[in-house]
Amino acid sequence: MAVVVLIVVGAAAGFLATRLMRIEADIATTMFIGIVGALIGGFVLRFLTTVMGALAGFVGAVLGALLVIWLWQAWRNRR
Repeated sequence: MAVVVLIVVGAAAGFLATRLMRIEADIATTMFIGIVGALIGGFVLRFLTTVMGALAGFVGAVLGALLVIWLWQAWRNRR
């Protein structure tokens, strides 16, 4: 169940992350970035959820999505 929540939160986090990083991406790419970032951020920052509540999960999802965008840009610019 927690993975399903991360996927849903990730879609919203991807939208926010693409706007923060000023990336023009289609809806599928935005959702993919957010979901992957949410899974990474959610699992890495899981302990914050117990300390600070559900807000920490969203923060972790946004941070994870930002990391994915940064890595994606670095990989794309190498080509």
